[in-house]
Amino acid sequence: MSGVDPARGLLSGRDVRRLAATVDFRPRKARGQNFVVDPNTVRRIVRLADVSAADTVLEVGPGLGSLTLALLDAGAQVVAVEIEPVLARLLPDTARDFAGSAAAAQLRVLPADALAVTAGELPWTPSALVSNLPYNVAVPVLLGLLERVPSLVRGLVMVQQEVAERLTAPAGGRVYGAPTVKLSWWASAELAGRVSREAFWPVPNIDSALVAFRRHPPPQTDVTYPSFADVVGAAFGQRRKTLRSALADWAGSAGRAERVLVAAGIDPGRRGETLLAADFAAVAAAARDVE
Repeated sequence: MSGVDPARGLLSGRDVRRLAATVDFRPRKARGQNFVVDPNTVRRIVRLADVSAADTVLEVGPGLGSLTLALLDAGAQVVAVEIEPVLARLLPDTARDFAGSAAAAQLRVLPADALAVTAGELPWTPSALVSNLPYNVAVPVLLGLLERVPSLVRGLVMVQQEVAERLTAPAGGRVYGAPTVKLSWWASAELAGRVSREAFWPVPNIDSALVAFRRHPPPQTDVTYPSFADVVGAAFGQRRKTLRSALADWAGSAGRAERVLVAAGIDPGRRGETLLAADFAAVAAAARDVE
């Protein structure tokens, strides 16, 4: 690639735009595509994620490769899942041009939809998820990967600030909801910082933030995650209602919802935002035994 100085290692804003132009690519709002153009931001993400040569990292939506190059620079193996075929084809060349052949050999690109990709499709077994997630599908991508790729034990993801606050909210808070509870089945999570809008191309009209997570055992229950998630979704589908009312359709009637809640040791007059993951798991378990 002419005009590239491999010693620089990371992409500047000018590099990102030039690479996009070489393949006639424009970021699509419909896919939540906002590419990082600030080298300091990707260095910060890699540092906060504590990425080292001991890691195999899963990156979703690498785009033009800004974060990918920073992960490779840290010595990690990287599996990059990219839904855009033209970007998936471009990324290995970008890695060779900017990071060199040895670092590029540490990269595998999988042209696929992260909403459906499974552990068996990945060429390497990742232990960490470090990504600038496509904003319009960030929550289902994160939850789906935690469910389908059990080797992921930790991660750092960039999402909309509003979504980050929801994912890390304490119980009882205004933004505590279904995403919070579903994530807490799989992992503990915390806000790890905010990112300026100016770090992206195109510049988004929303703020961004980083969420760090670490996998932990699910609640001590024999119910499945889908059964648990169904209860959570029903409870927050009508969050202003009491659980007796909010779970009526899920349970078959308000009366049965009340019986299930009582059997689970939950006051039917409570609301969903006051319950923890273990409480929802208890409700799902009780539903199997209550007529």
